[in-house]
Amino acid sequence: MSGQPMPCSPAEIGSLFLFEKLSAEQLDRLCGEGRVELFDPGPVFTEGDPATCFYVMIEGTVIMSRRVGSDDIEVSRTSQPGVYAGAVMAYLGDGKPQRYMNSLRVPEPTRFFVLPAESFANLIHEWFPMAVHLLEGLALGSQTFQRAVGQRERLLALGSLSAGLTHELNNPAAAAARATSSLRDRVAHMRNKLGAIASGPYHGDALKALVELQERTAERVSKAPPLSPLEASDREDELADWLDDHGVQNGWQIAPAFVQGGLDVDWLEQVAVAVGEQELLQSAIECLNYTVEAELLMSEIEDSTTRISHLVDAAKQYSQLDRAPYQVADVHELLDSTLLMLSGKIGPQVKVVKEYDRSVPRIPAYPAELNQVWTNLIDNAVQAMNSVGGEGTLTVRTAVVHDRLLVEFRDTGPGVPAEIRGRIFDPFFTTKPVGEGTGLGLDISWRIVVNKHHGDLKVESVPGDTRFQVLLPLTATDPGTEPDTVPDPALEPS
Repeated sequence: MSGQPMPCSPAEIGSLFLFEKLSAEQLDRLCGEGRVELFDPGPVFTEGDPATCFYVMIEGTVIMSRRVGSDDIEVSRTSQPGVYAGAVMAYLGDGKPQRYMNSLRVPEPTRFFVLPAESFANLIHEWFPMAVHLLEGLALGSQTFQRAVGQRERLLALGSLSAGLTHELNNPAAAAARATSSLRDRVAHMRNKLGAIASGPYHGDALKALVELQERTAERVSKAPPLSPLEASDREDELADWLDDHGVQNGWQIAPAFVQGGLDVDWLEQVAVAVGEQELLQSAIECLNYTVEAELLMSEIEDSTTRISHLVDAAKQYSQLDRAPYQVADVHELLDSTLLMLSGKIGPQVKVVKEYDRSVPRIPAYPAELNQVWTNLIDNAVQAMNSVGGEGTLTVRTAVVHDRLLVEFRDTGPGVPAEIRGRIFDPFFTTKPVGEGTGLGLDISWRIVVNKHHGDLKVESVPGDTRFQVLLPLTATDPGTEPDTVPDPALEPS
């Protein structure tokens, strides 16, 4: 975009703080390579367009803004002569993509000294070679350093998740191993008992009835309803009394397994009738006890292996290893996988409440990177609650707010003090003890949400109620690039 050409006065541009130390020859050259333009109210340049010019305001008012989602958010407004914007990093050449990193507009007629980006880069290299080397080193070194520390932040999070996942996998795996060993013992006892019964003086009808009872008992165990502790205790007493009354030895040891398997006194009466012979009842009860225990152990093994399968699925969902980087995703699946991966770190003292609006649509996103955002925000919430005793409530809420998807993480920790609230998204800012945090978790989250997804990330906090709110667009935008690690240039006064 261009304005109305006007005469360039070396004396006038030399009065601006940016050029006040230049010689008369240098000022003449600036006027020769650049130009003065008068812009009517409206845009000067737009964020994301190729950065073709370096602008220095001579007279008027400028407004700088950044795009957040579909909105342009005003960052600064000033009337101070000499403020500059535009291709401020043209001296980096191919070291950084040259695009306007914000938008500039003027609310009133405003004059600028305009220098083409190529001329600006050449003059900087020619007049200030040492400064260029320092600035290049600062910009590119900061970018490399921040990427390295960001990678370290990701590795720390991965290590924490790996430890938690190992712990979560170990519990069901150990339970399955124990149940398998016990099951082998029960099956061996069952074979011995059936062998003893078959070699005894019992007729074929009784043996057939016993086998049928085993099948029906196994089916009943699979459908056993859950009982409260009081109900289970009362039923155990009833069964133990029945077994004692019918001369069954060790009834108090058998009753708990029968109750857990859903058997009651009426069922035992059916067993007694089916067996018919009193001398066979003891063996039949013992055989059925092995059947019940074997079924319960197989259910335990099934539960444990299902838990392992769910954890593996959650790990795949969290890492998104087998999926495209940019896709239409269900945010609830991402949240659930992250919560499951972090369940060991969250611990039993923190209550997790899910307030999901299941009607929200799937959104275009980078799921693996959103999972990293959820991880950082959940981790911060848990650490905040740990600082006040380790107990509290983490509420994860989803909703649609003004054509954007809201994902809110609310904790009951001590809150974020007002004096640091404006700095928590700054790189390397942390309130954690030395060695426990890099200060990049929230910065990375902000760049993923804002730069890569064109959304917004903000915080509202009072003691006992801190809410980090992620707002994401519901419709597709142009796929983003890697978040910038060089600080955004802004309007710079002296």
